[in-house]
Amino acid sequence: MGLFWDLIQQSQLDEQQGKAESLEERVKLLEAELDKTKALLLQTLKVLEQRSGKDINNDGVIG
Repeated sequence: MGLFWDLIQQSQLDEQQGKAESLEERVKLLEAELDKTKALLLQTLKVLEQRSGKDINNDGVIG
């Protein structure tokens, strides 16, 4: 019975390890996507400020 229980526990550990690795990879992908979104938002803000002639983000600079 002990051997059977050890196999079940090892299987569960392997499954959790796979989920953790998958989650870590997903987090990395989401962080990369967030960085791209932030960069695009900044570019959009610069163009919007240049076209409108207003300091939208209150940083003291237009564009």
